[in-house]
Parts: sequence; C-alpha cells; structure tokens
Amino acid sequence: MRYLLLLRGDETAAANAGPEMAQRCHQWAAEVAERGVEQVGTGLRPPAEAKTLRVRDGEVLLTDGPFAETKEQVGGFVVLECPDRRTAVEAASRHPWAEAGTLELREIPGAPTVS
Repeated sequence: MRYLLLLRGDETAAANAGPEMAQRCHQWAAEVAERGVEQVGTGLRPPAEAKTLRVRDGEVLLTDGPFAETKEQVGGFVVLECPDRRTAVEAASRHPWAEAGTLELREIPGAPTVS
C-alpha cells in the first residue's frame, strides 16, 4: 500500500526546527529504508512562491500564493510504500518533522508501486 505523508507547519515551524532538521530527515529516510519501507519525497518552496491555478469557463486563472488561507501550509511530502497502515503510522511517527510541525498520513488507493 502507498501512503502520502504531508509535512505541514506554520511559517515559523521550519525556523523553530533548527538547522539540524535536514540531517535528521535524511537519517529518518535511511532508517525506514533499512526497515524495508520504500519512500520518495522532498521539501517544497515557501507558499509565497506558490501559484494557484483554476480553469473557469475555459479561461486559465493564475494567481500568486497558496491555494487556501490557513495557518498551516504544506512544506513537503513523502510517499511511503508499506505493507499496512500500522507500518506506515510507525514509520511516520519517527519522522523528525513531527516534533516541529504536523504530519498528515493518507492512503493512496490504487496507486502504482514506488519501485
């Protein structure tokens, strides 16, 4: 089964996480890979650099900024391939971002495998 792990936080979460967060995230990725959990993912550029796209009556409407007004923003994602939800929750619970922001775990139904 594949799961989407969204890394969310407010604008101060990354700054409060400290400079060692990237290193800890790489260590987490190596750890879950050793346990047989495949993953792929990355951080994202800040919401201020986002573009929101909608098509209305055949016209493409492009606006600056994030897609929704909210305190928390998506800052990155990981796609996990695990045998079951329990394994996905266990892997996600060890992600360092859980200490600085919020993690959202969603199953991706019918998704092809990572490999």
